[in-house]
Amino acid sequence: MVSRLLYLIFVRLGEWLVLLGRTSAAKDVELLVLHEIAVLRRTTRPRLDWADRAVLAALVRRLPQMLRGHRLVTPGTILRWHRRPVARKWTYPSRTGRPPVDDTIVTLIERMARENTGWGYHRMQGELLKLGHRVAASTVRRVLQRLRIPPAPTRNTDMSWRRFLRAQATSMVACDFFHVDCAVTLKRVHVFFVMEVATRYVHVLGTTTTPDGAWTTQQARNLPMDLDDRADSFRFLIRDRAGQFTTSFDAVLAGAGIQVVKTPPRCPQANCYAERFVGTIGREATDRLLVINERHLRSVLQRYVSHYNHRRPHRARQLIPPRPDRPVPQSNHTSIRRRPVLGGLINEYEPAAA
Repeated sequence: MVSRLLYLIFVRLGEWLVLLGRTSAAKDVELLVLHEIAVLRRTTRPRLDWADRAVLAALVRRLPQMLRGHRLVTPGTILRWHRRPVARKWTYPSRTGRPPVDDTIVTLIERMARENTGWGYHRMQGELLKLGHRVAASTVRRVLQRLRIPPAPTRNTDMSWRRFLRAQATSMVACDFFHVDCAVTLKRVHVFFVMEVATRYVHVLGTTTTPDGAWTTQQARNLPMDLDDRADSFRFLIRDRAGQFTTSFDAVLAGAGIQVVKTPPRCPQANCYAERFVGTIGREATDRLLVINERHLRSVLQRYVSHYNHRRPHRARQLIPPRPDRPVPQSNHTSIRRRPVLGGLINEYEPAAA
């Protein structure tokens, strides 16, 4: 028993003496190897936490060059661990790269591109500059590419029927008659009206019980005065082939610079805008009232046409009356107004008045 104890004391003293004779680098290597073994015993696929990385990073530089390639980590891994805390420490709050484009500018670019198929990047850039937005042409190109809107040469290959008809409608007026039977006098009163096709604005030129050619010709003479300063912008008048429209009627309009276009026989849909107004005023006014006489009819027409032109919403005009007599309420955001030129073929944009 005593001999065994002496043997153990001798072995321990020998280990201490050997340990004292080893260099510090050898001790570091041993510690590193022991730590690697501890890591490998945790799982089949070792995952190092922050403490493991700190110990390995501190001890790996003490290894000889030939031993560094046979450890769990490589020098590149150590350098990567070092770069991570440095990057977190010196990361500034400001973002790098191009600043994001404001949503208002994106909306304006999309609107201009769809409403003006012939506009290129620099054209839209100049229009945005007029509105107070300084945007590069490359930004306009990137926005259109993100919205999948082709460039100007591809967008402007053809003109849609809707756009073509709207451009033509700015120079057109349509006229027609409709009648109302009076409840007391039992007379049939004929109403002659003219509609501006582009705006759907209606002018009631007169009422009569004898709509002959002479009376209709006189209403044609009054038409330029009723149109006022807009008379020069109209070039065509659409009418049917009724007997009230005589040669003198066409001659008076030709002298005013308005060419008469006759609809095909028995084809009321060719004068659809005027026919639609006849149906509308019948459903909303004259068919729901007992008109006493011609004077009463004029009063009804005056009130309804004022409602139709200034208050009644029209689907063809995005639910806006032909000429609103009060401003349309706007949101709190700054609104942009488009002023069409040549029937919308060219557009000018300007901030709407507050």
